[in-house]
Amino acid sequence: MFELKVTNRFAAAHNLREFHGRCENLHGHNWFVEVRARAQELDKIGLVMDFGILKTLLGEVLDLLDHKYLNELEYFQVDNVSSENIARFIFQRVSQRVTEVSEGRVKIYSVSAWENESSCATYFEDRP
Repeated sequence: MFELKVTNRFAAAHNLREFHGRCENLHGHNWFVEVRARAQELDKIGLVMDFGILKTLLGEVLDLLDHKYLNELEYFQVDNVSSENIARFIFQRVSQRVTEVSEGRVKIYSVSAWENESSCATYFEDRP
């Protein structure tokens, strides 16, 4: 098994619904995002995939979130705008793009969304 990790950042505002604390108020973060991709085998030139391609795909997804009020996005109308759900949102969208580009050879293993230097949430899916 081989693994790649890329990172990027985005800035956005949100508020947690039904939190009953300060984070229920409108506030923002400069999120730091970490994506881990895995493959059983390397491609014909010895790569999981080009780092640049993975960074580009992550950037395309983060553009959907960057400088937005996240509570207004359709995805977060039902799911609360927590770091956990942000990580899942990114995971789902990056996974779809990576699967298409790699023809299913590369899978996203996990996405971590850091809302500050000491707190993050990680989303991954259990796979057999």
